[in-house]
Amino acid sequence: MRKVYFIGAGPGDPELITVKGRKMLDKADVVIYAGSLVNPELLKGLSANIYDSSKMALEEIIDIIRDSVDRGRVVVRLHTGDTSFYSAISEQIERLRELNIEYEVIPGVSSAMAGAAILGQELTIPEISQTVIFTRIEGRTPVPETEKLSALAKHKATLIIFLSVGMIEKVKKELLDGYPEDTPVVVIEEATWPEQRIVRGALKDIDTLVKEAGIKKTALIYIGDSLKASAASLGKESRLYDKDFKHGYRK
Repeated sequence: MRKVYFIGAGPGDPELITVKGRKMLDKADVVIYAGSLVNPELLKGLSANIYDSSKMALEEIIDIIRDSVDRGRVVVRLHTGDTSFYSAISEQIERLRELNIEYEVIPGVSSAMAGAAILGQELTIPEISQTVIFTRIEGRTPVPETEKLSALAKHKATLIIFLSVGMIEKVKKELLDGYPEDTPVVVIEEATWPEQRIVRGALKDIDTLVKEAGIKKTALIYIGDSLKASAASLGKESRLYDKDFKHGYRK
């Protein structure tokens, strides 16, 4: 079968790949992995031919896939985190469609969810925030005008910002268009990796704290009043387990 498997490898901890993803990875004859981000521990013990895509152009990746599936080999394209966010699978899939090569996507654990787990909290808190926005600031990759950080900040929702810590001053400036300066911010570098670091602060001083920590890349920025829940009891409870709240499973 001419088929490629796109697998989300998880945020870093090699145990956070899904069972389905691990099983398919173990069956692979060819693995093309994102060498700049995927934990190499995931590749130990594999008998597959392994290629690091971090220095490859799209055409080189597709050539390896095409040649491999033509030889009847099981091909795994191993991406970091969850393939749903900033994984660049869309452009690869477009090329595979042109070549009539089938594909399957096996999602992984997003670093955004891993970060929330590290903090030990929900990102949605009743009466405080019921919306979570995943985004990035404009850099070399442009974003639509309606999705500028300054526009999204006006919602005052829980915001998770990828690929932007290297521009923390610009991030802060745009966020101040919507959030008060005392809004809590958490920056998590290398979430679930042994090198993981957490920086907590308020929007007014987060740029200084990040610079003092020397964090320049591979970090997530979380902002919103929901983050107060991991530092103190807020007394905001859902109705799900309220003894007076009736629903289909509890009369």
